[in-house]
Amino acid sequence: MDQHSFIALLNEDLESEYRSIVQYTQHTTTIKGAEYQSIIEELKAHLHQELEHATTLAGQIAFLGGTPSVSVPTIPSVPDGAEALQLDLDLETAQLERYRERVSQAMDLGLPDVAEALRPLLQQTQDHVMDLQGALAK
Repeated sequence: MDQHSFIALLNEDLESEYRSIVQYTQHTTTIKGAEYQSIIEELKAHLHQELEHATTLAGQIAFLGGTPSVSVPTIPSVPDGAEALQLDLDLETAQLERYRERVSQAMDLGLPDVAEALRPLLQQTQDHVMDLQGALAK
């Protein structure tokens, strides 16, 4: 893999974070029911962290000489609270795997500073997965 390909992957990650931001915004405002109140507050915290993730990724892309993407993937509309949380879990799980790969790829490319910048995203995404698994009792 070369640096150009790595930047393209980081831009895909950035687009996924944009999806998270929009998806969490929708879900925190549309999921209803007393059983969801505590997880809604947790999702609001996730939302702010997703914005930080997007900012970090954009910064790393620019640092490497790329242009941060402004594309937002399609966000499915989900009417049910449990379905929405499952959609969030699926997205976070995919992001977790991508960040594991990205940290390793950064090291392979001799970009330890980039790998270090991505490690907090990896940790927070792992926390998000655990929070959503707990909410869905998985």
